[in-house]
Amino acid sequence: MSSSAARDDKWTAADYNQHASFVYSAKFTSVVLDMLAAKPGERIIDIGCGSGELTVDLEKVVGKEGLVVGIDFSANMIEKAKANGCAHVYVSDGCDLQIEKGLENTFDAAFSNAALHWMKRDPAGVLRGVKRALKPGGRFVAEFGGHLNVVGMRGALHEVCRKHGMDPVPLDPWYFPSVEEYKELLESNGFVVDHCSLNPRITPLPGKLYDWLITFARTSILDKVPDEEAAQMMQEVEDMCAIDMRDSYGNWSLMYVRLRFSATVPM
Repeated sequence: MSSSAARDDKWTAADYNQHASFVYSAKFTSVVLDMLAAKPGERIIDIGCGSGELTVDLEKVVGKEGLVVGIDFSANMIEKAKANGCAHVYVSDGCDLQIEKGLENTFDAAFSNAALHWMKRDPAGVLRGVKRALKPGGRFVAEFGGHLNVVGMRGALHEVCRKHGMDPVPLDPWYFPSVEEYKELLESNGFVVDHCSLNPRITPLPGKLYDWLITFARTSILDKVPDEEAAQMMQEVEDMCAIDMRDSYGNWSLMYVRLRFSATVPM
């Protein structure tokens, strides 16, 4: 796998683990892992493995006779994944996945959790790379943000950006497709779609919405904004969203909508 990344790494595993550990919690990943149904001896590639919590779990399932390879754009995340015990993890751009010679068309499955919506630059490129990795009959099982994901908060963020003289559309980092859109993309890139659905999920946050914005917006849509102005903008977004997303006890939740799919490479 390629050990280089094309753009600056803005991710921090410590912030991610502190403010977004729900992403890889058993509560929210059991369904997609059941869909994957990893088996002993299989070879699996984990696209956007992050800090590796699920990658390690998959390694335990496939055992010594199998292989799990994790890739992520962030070098910081990959270092954390190695510290968490992942044996085969590499920095690689999921939109331009480079498969080492000899590994093409050898994987039984590809897996991804909460990562594909960050690969907005070339969603079709992701599928081309995965298809190069999979053997005939290999499966791709994933879950990521779909249409209506973080509804309300995203609109508020765009409104605040416009208020501060920014055009949020080209800066928005997220790819949240509908079922119809993503099914068409899978099929046009040579996959047979077995399942594709949107799944609403109320997601309690461990802290304030402001903390979520620091982790996911400050390093993306607000990346070029000076610190003081960025802090003001994130507070404005939190204030706008409080009426819908904060309960009477002060607890925050976001409405996540996950696109979950399973597709296979024809034999």
